[in-house]
Amino acid sequence: MALIEADKLEKVFRVARHHRGFLGSVRNLLSREYHEVRAVDGISFAIERGEMVGCIGPNGAGKSTTIKMLTGILVPSGGQLTACGLVPYRQRKELARRIGVVFGQRTQLWWDLPLIESLDLLGYVYRVPRPRFQANLREFRELLDLDSFLRTPVRQLSLGQRMRGDLAAALLHEPEVVYLDEPTIGLDVVAKHRIRDFLRRINRERGVTILLTTHDVADLEQLCSRLLIVDHGKLLYDGSLEAIRERFGTERTLIVDLADDADNNDQRLDVPFATEVRADGPRRWLRFNRGELTAADLISTVTARYRIRDLSIEEPAIEGIIRRIYEEGIDR
Repeated sequence: MALIEADKLEKVFRVARHHRGFLGSVRNLLSREYHEVRAVDGISFAIERGEMVGCIGPNGAGKSTTIKMLTGILVPSGGQLTACGLVPYRQRKELARRIGVVFGQRTQLWWDLPLIESLDLLGYVYRVPRPRFQANLREFRELLDLDSFLRTPVRQLSLGQRMRGDLAAALLHEPEVVYLDEPTIGLDVVAKHRIRDFLRRINRERGVTILLTTHDVADLEQLCSRLLIVDHGKLLYDGSLEAIRERFGTERTLIVDLADDADNNDQRLDVPFATEVRADGPRRWLRFNRGELTAADLISTVTARYRIRDLSIEEPAIEGIIRRIYEEGIDR
């Protein structure tokens, strides 16, 4: 049995319909009309123990709603859902002891207390045995570099410091699975690097299952081997990053630096099954389709025809592929 299983999961919200103008305001007061918003529309997926899975989609796609159903905060409108063998909304208290949650724009820490006191309180809330609490805190202090602000009130912490504190708080009770909703939003490069290193380590060494929702494609590329793409409440894609690049990123680019004394420095390169799409002096960009030509064959042809100083292969950017899926739909 998978650690997390969703089968045709749905969430529908009833939203009041507002009418504009004076007559519309009167109508709003006298009678309330509603329309349905289908935030999650028949999503199915399963996550195995120890996986690190990324979930991406535009704003309003249904990512955060799905996370809230997985934690038991929201009750599904339809379908089946289990996490750690429990039904989240029915067994929320029992489930809370086995999961950790971090919402990037919210905190579970006490605003006016020093970070260490918030962590102590959470240790009591989760009834973590004191020796285990101390051992976990000692490890997280080192991995997340908490010591410099451990006794600082949470309200005085920078965003990056607070996020590191929230990660420690979510993992003190040794959960089986951690849900992360935009954990690197608004962070600088150094803070993102430290948090990504921490997540890789707890996943590898502790076997913690991680479901990560983000808009930062770098989070996905550096952390996740599997990707869920959600849009308009529907699951568009479930598979590896490499598979999505193979399936949708058909166009690759060979970047060639011609030798300084090459006779063809001022001419377009003529290479079968490849198109020169850009030129900057001796540097040329040749675009080719992976289905028609391998990189090895193209390199062999180019080096046979031209004197080359250097070359490299540029793979299609995942961010560009995902943007096209949002704009054009996965079938196109």
